[in-house]
Amino acid sequence: MKNIQCDKVYAFHRAVLTKAGLDEDTCEAVAFGLCETSLRGVDSHGIRLLPHYTRSALLGRKNPRPNYTFNQVFPAFGHLDADNTFGHAAGMRAIDLAIPLAQEFGIGAISVSNSSHPGAMASFALRAARKGYIAFAFTHADALVSSYGGRRSYFGTNPICFAAPRKESEPFCLDMAPTMISWNKLLVARKRGEYLPNNCATDENGDPTNDPALAQCLLPIGNYKGYGIAAMVEVLCAVLTGMPFGRSIPPMFTFSMEKHRHLGQFYMVMRTDVCQSQTDFESRLQQMTDEVRSEPSKPEKRVQLANDPQIEKAHRRQKKGIPIDDYLWGEFQNLCSELNSSVSQHTQQYFPFSRSE
Repeated sequence: MKNIQCDKVYAFHRAVLTKAGLDEDTCEAVAFGLCETSLRGVDSHGIRLLPHYTRSALLGRKNPRPNYTFNQVFPAFGHLDADNTFGHAAGMRAIDLAIPLAQEFGIGAISVSNSSHPGAMASFALRAARKGYIAFAFTHADALVSSYGGRRSYFGTNPICFAAPRKESEPFCLDMAPTMISWNKLLVARKRGEYLPNNCATDENGDPTNDPALAQCLLPIGNYKGYGIAAMVEVLCAVLTGMPFGRSIPPMFTFSMEKHRHLGQFYMVMRTDVCQSQTDFESRLQQMTDEVRSEPSKPEKRVQLANDPQIEKAHRRQKKGIPIDDYLWGEFQNLCSELNSSVSQHTQQYFPFSRSE
């Protein structure tokens, strides 16, 4: 395991994605999204996805040079056809379209069609929150959530994200799947040979299992409640946008990399000064945050809010670097070979160590 400074990891991502044919805006969105996500400690949705994303561009699943089509259907509601590009690029474009709508009308909503996996939704909601807005971000995924009362999955691990600005710290941000864990975390456990926590997944018969090799579905949080959240997100991202839903969504990892997945996304941005000034809103949210953190805690525990662990981990990794284990390092080397690039041109240029160290 080595810790590599974030700027070097980011430069490596840009070099690889540029070599794979991405245009400047798409390259910037994907590299930033993956690196920021790993910087915040959400490793399941961060830089480990670079090899998969790069191959998806090389093989045709994702359009590396999209021609977006935007239609402002109503004054505060528009639709973005993402031309089957990277979900990161589509999400950044959508949130940047929603912000001026919110500034003018108080609220701005953007639906997205013909997109792909966007990684962690916090990247998009935080982008708006850091500019002083409240933001919601949603996307859907292939069927992986155990149906309530059923033996197999229908809805995906459809994430919801909410972010809002605070006066003296990074924005409040809740980014969660409606399941006990994400599917990417299960895949990480599978590769590392680690068992899952109890009551997180089910096998082919719908029975609980903590063996990631046997897991076929993920259990929703709160039983029918998490299942209902997944259904709500499916309405916003699939039914509303005209994209596939339920079991008709092509799987991320087992579907042909030469075919598009046609995923949808949904974003909503709001001004904070509807009932009070923006300054008062941010001060009051900071006050609420401080009060929650000062609540009595259990022994050797701290009371925290959503995003607190990610903020702390980002501060540490900003100083010490992003961890890259031997497996991922090997994946990066293989990726460079597939791109017909020398390892020294990319990996050793940005990461000053060899695999044997």
